[in-house]
Amino acid sequence: MESANQTGMIHFHFRPFSKLPEVQMLIFVAFLIMYLVSISGNVSISLIIWINRSLHTPMYFFLANLAVLEIFYSSTIAPLTLASVLSMERALISLPGCGTQMFFFIFLGSTDCILLAVMAYDRFVAICHPLHYTLMMSWRLCVQLALGSLVLGFILAMQLTVLIFQLPFCSSKEISLFYCDILPVMRLACADTWVHEVTLFVVSVTVLTIPFLLITLSYVFIVATILKIRSAEGRHKAFSTCSSHLTVVLLQYGCGSLIYLCPSSSYSPERGQVVSVVYTFITPVLNPLIYSMRNRELKDALKRTMIRFLLS
Repeated sequence: MESANQTGMIHFHFRPFSKLPEVQMLIFVAFLIMYLVSISGNVSISLIIWINRSLHTPMYFFLANLAVLEIFYSSTIAPLTLASVLSMERALISLPGCGTQMFFFIFLGSTDCILLAVMAYDRFVAICHPLHYTLMMSWRLCVQLALGSLVLGFILAMQLTVLIFQLPFCSSKEISLFYCDILPVMRLACADTWVHEVTLFVVSVTVLTIPFLLITLSYVFIVATILKIRSAEGRHKAFSTCSSHLTVVLLQYGCGSLIYLCPSSSYSPERGQVVSVVYTFITPVLNPLIYSMRNRELKDALKRTMIRFLLS
């Protein structure tokens, strides 16, 4: 192993989107707008749920947790990316800095995926067992599920990050993305990464495949129950409470699966760049929009909050 690797003196740099300053500036403006919209949207959802007592239910408790996760998730990637894009020179990141960014990226992203599965379970109980909903989804269980998602995400992120940054790195230090993602960093190692690739696959199955299967199973029971509802209004109301969650699930798991569940030998930096932009910048923007536009209770609470704010 190189001595620089042991002393932590290695620095990486990110591959620019374009060599043209004008294009880089357009990308900077687009990313900045998306980041600000994402932060303001998720902060708004969190505050609205916190302020309105009518939204103090398990479903909105998990939604508020998801919004807070999205704030930190976006802030793990966006500020450094914006600084890198704006810089006319190569922006450097140290080995510990890259490891820290990767840890929080895996930690928050994993927790996000696990929490979406928890939210699917909440919808399953609400629709399939409405009479026992309050008993089954107690506040104690809700807190335990939220904390469990965080703990599992933390454990997976810690073990994967430590394993990857024990690798020796070669002379090439250019990361083929705009942040320290797992596969691009592993490609810079000058050692056999078979164990690391297997570990990444196991973590990906734990974070993506298993929760997605649980979500799918939940929705099979949910759809079967909804189809038994006789009134069209009742069916529409039941579907409307799930549609926003299902849309976010498809976005989140679809993008993650394209990168982390494919064989590492077939990884394409160009495809990785495009998909990474979607799930690090576009998805955090869309999530609050999807939930706010497709959820009547949240829209009504937003209107009441705005009216209360304007009249005060």
